Amino acid sequence: MSHQTVTAELRRWIVSQSEAGCRTEDLIASMIRSGWSEDIALAAIEAAGAERGLPAATALAAAAMPEPALAGAPTLLRTADRELRVLATLALPRVVVFGGLLADDECDALVELARPRLARSETVDNSTGGSEVNAARTSDGMFFERGETALIERIERRIAELVNWPVERGEGLQVLRYRPGAQYKPHHDFFDPAHPGTAGILRRGGQRVATVVMYLNTPAGGGATTFPEVGLEVQPVKGNAVFFSYERPLASTRTLHGGAPVVDGEKWVATKWLREGVFA
Repeated sequence: MSHQTVTAELRRWIVSQSEAGCRTEDLIASMIRSGWSEDIALAAIEAAGAERGLPAATALAAAAMPEPALAGAPTLLRTADRELRVLATLALPRVVVFGGLLADDECDALVELARPRLARSETVDNSTGGSEVNAARTSDGMFFERGETALIERIERRIAELVNWPVERGEGLQVLRYRPGAQYKPHHDFFDPAHPGTAGILRRGGQRVATVVMYLNTPAGGGATTFPEVGLEVQPVKGNAVFFSYERPLASTRTLHGGAPVVDGEKWVATKWLREGVFA
């Protein structure tokens, strides 16, 4: 429907849905299901906001987001218990690469805590909101409860301080092991509003809004975290981490990402997903 234009009727419908409490991402998902492109859906919402006397930025404004304190382009950031390096930043997608988020002994301890509990990793089943084994993800993994041990509690507090997002709005840490050849094909971390199982998932803390991937070892070859839409590859270096956020559950955030195949050795990572609300 890319040839269709934003009509006054469509703008009125958007306004009526918004006034009824419909969220912007749900409006966009509904329009995409009806055949509109994401670009036109966004343009229509901007136009509806302008018709009500709101600037486009207000019409599409997102809630507060996790974000490190990077005003002034610092090369170092300090939390209550650690100093980190800012290695790289990107605006779209919003990506920040940190050096030294974890100490070597913290990495080793997480690996040993996780090792006996590993099982084949699963992905979200979009039709039910449950989980399932998926050929796109060939790692082994496990989840810790939030605050399960003193080490995990310390790391969670550090992440919360670093990205300015409360601990209670985060899922428990997930630890993954990728053997040689294992990978995670490109995907999004947010839950697609168009899928029937998403409503059930969102009852536990709302949407995911950001991800922190921490590298627990340095594999001999391969295993980069890739962002194929922008040609970015983040190499897995022990103790380093990559943070990325997505203010809406839309492809336009350009946060499509994956774990490239491990070529030599194993790759261990710990992942922290941040939610828009309290995760229970």
